[in-house]
Amino acid sequence: MDIKGQRVNILIVKLSAIGDVIHTLPSLAVLRRLYPEAHITWVVEEAAADLVRNHPYLDSVLVSRRKSWSKDLLRGHFRSSLDEILTFMKTLRQLDYDLVIDFHGLFKSSIIVFLSRGKRKIGYDSWQELSGLFLNEKIPEDMNKHAVDRYLDFPRYLGAKIDRAEFVLPSNKEAQEKVLRLLGEYNLEDKKFVAINPIALWETKLWSNENFAYLADLINNKLQVKVVFTGSEKGPIEKIISLMNTECVNLGGKTTLLDLAYLYKKARIVITTDSGPMHLAVAVKTPVIALFGPTDPARTGPYGAGHTIIRTELPCSPCFLKKCSTKQCMKDISPRQVFAALEKKLVKE
Repeated sequence: MDIKGQRVNILIVKLSAIGDVIHTLPSLAVLRRLYPEAHITWVVEEAAADLVRNHPYLDSVLVSRRKSWSKDLLRGHFRSSLDEILTFMKTLRQLDYDLVIDFHGLFKSSIIVFLSRGKRKIGYDSWQELSGLFLNEKIPEDMNKHAVDRYLDFPRYLGAKIDRAEFVLPSNKEAQEKVLRLLGEYNLEDKKFVAINPIALWETKLWSNENFAYLADLINNKLQVKVVFTGSEKGPIEKIISLMNTECVNLGGKTTLLDLAYLYKKARIVITTDSGPMHLAVAVKTPVIALFGPTDPARTGPYGAGHTIIRTELPCSPCFLKKCSTKQCMKDISPRQVFAALEKKLVKE
């Protein structure tokens, strides 16, 4: 019992993306400590659902298939899509929520807030995409803070005292067993390989295939440390490997999110673009070397100590642009610069 003898129902609205959902996990942990008997529901979209499904701090997860519904409607599948949407809305409205927290702050999350049966509807004091339209309590949004700390302002507003950020992922026996099989299949030893994630959703966050290939060859030749490439697809990594002179492991397209979490936990270091997998490595306490271009590591970089950020201090950076004619901020990062950071990190350990 949490409020005057009544069990509290809490709704967390954080729909996407992978990194953003990971950034919200510490707030979930604090909310669970603040309201130990509460029934906590999280509304999430499909792509990041595995990060919260069967989570030990959650009582239920409601998955919005917004993108799939849109595609199905465009294909003319009206009946099935509308049935699913109505079922989603009915499930959302089954509980009377004492607290609804909109961590997302966009129009798509404000609709969820509007549809929910919430008493206290809390979000940022912002009108971005009309996100504040259906809120009845608002807190300031400090964009100078890292996203993790920015989200922690919500439980702090509710009275929580916060001394640490706790990243807890769902346990998954199948994922653990699968990763152990992959390690055995490719003769990879615990903490004796470097994982590289060359994938990012924005083209401006990408580093060239030639750079990744040269870096992987340097690691193999000079450090005799095995290199494992990871990613959602095999094809882009095959292009990198075709440029290499040494061998490596391509696990592109072979891992789910939770598989990847367990794999990164076994890696010695993860070298990555600014992407969801970067935050996944942070969550499992594996040191990260992160390549940053158009975005601001102070806001969305690898959270906490022990990580290395490589970026070029161009006057236009961070620009937060998804398209750029030069991509100079990423081009100016050299493979030898990243390799030197890796060597330094390995010496320290």
